[in-house]
Amino acid sequence: MKDESGRSMIEMLGVLAIMGGITAGAIGMISIAMRTQKRSTVNEDVIKMVVGVRQLQGEYDDYSHINNATIFGAIGLSNKNPYGGMYELNVDPANSRQFIVSITGLSEGDCKYFVTKAWSDSIGYQMSNGTRGGASGNCADVNGKNTVYITYGE
Repeated sequence: MKDESGRSMIEMLGVLAIMGGITAGAIGMISIAMRTQKRSTVNEDVIKMVVGVRQLQGEYDDYSHINNATIFGAIGLSNKNPYGGMYELNVDPANSRQFIVSITGLSEGDCKYFVTKAWSDSIGYQMSNGTRGGASGNCADVNGKNTVYITYGE
């Protein structure tokens, strides 16, 4: 009988199967980390926008002077969000003492997350005594074209 060294095909297939399982798990974890990072970035961006609008428009009694280009330029923030959509700032047509932050280009899951998230300084959150998230939006589009609206002001 000869002495043979090396690995059998079965052993190699076993190693490859284990490596495949580890890789699949790593991809899932990376996906979760990326989604969490995008959501954190949007949260931080909305806070920057709200603070910036309030600082820039503080001298006025209302927000009717909001201009997207001027606001985003002044606060040093891009109007593009991490989801490939846009941020928009508009005056609430029903009340010029309120402004609306819009987040477009969201997937169905991310839209639902932002609608239910507690936007603690928003009008909807304050008026519900903290029982509602403070945002609204239609999250039915599965093609990543959902929009969330958050109203701020008085």
